[in-house]
Amino acid sequence: MNSIKNPGRFAGLLYVLVSIVGFFAMGYVPNKLIVHGNAAATANNILASETLFRLGIAGALIGQAGFILVALALYDLLKGVNQRHASLMVLLIVVSVPIAFLNELNSIAALVLMRGSDFLSILEKPQRDALAMLFLKLHGQGFVVSELFWGLWLFPLGLLVYRSRFLPRFLGVWLVFAGFAWVILSLMGILLPQYQDKVNTFLQPAIVGEIAFMLWLLIRGAKPQALATASSSAAA
Repeated sequence: MNSIKNPGRFAGLLYVLVSIVGFFAMGYVPNKLIVHGNAAATANNILASETLFRLGIAGALIGQAGFILVALALYDLLKGVNQRHASLMVLLIVVSVPIAFLNELNSIAALVLMRGSDFLSILEKPQRDALAMLFLKLHGQGFVVSELFWGLWLFPLGLLVYRSRFLPRFLGVWLVFAGFAWVILSLMGILLPQYQDKVNTFLQPAIVGEIAFMLWLLIRGAKPQALATASSSAAA
């Protein structure tokens, strides 16, 4: 069944591909290269695997741009349920993308410091490494800001899924819980960062709702046109 006959499957495919790129950029690369609390070791890792670090930056940019396409695909799928909620969903994604794009400047700044360009010769290497670590920390805090929007867009999406009648209602409820989870994580990262890791572990079952939704779309798909046809037939 092709994507024209099943737009839900097309949206799910985009969603999964963008999520894979995002996991690589925001999960795999930092875990591979960054040594928390050790600026020198982090700098050595990044300089030894500079290509991987640059791929992480590129992946983050591509993933964020690709997420706009995901939002548009979901808009096409769900606009018939409630166009205002579908537009709000897209708007919240579009607002989050520039924040994520600007956040990557922190990673680029860290790399410039580690490479030690001529104009940085006034600074000793330990100083440059420490400043680079500061920018990497700011990069992590940029994700904390983005998490707020990662949660907010799931509220209109969850409501649309719940009301759609061509997608399981439990997925809509699960998406709303995932939205609350991301918002809580964002606020915890700002207000009580020392507890963020513990809260993150506790909220994982809720966050998995977004993964369940994208996999449902990819495997089962969704066909709102068929629903509309069925409804018209019933009315006749």
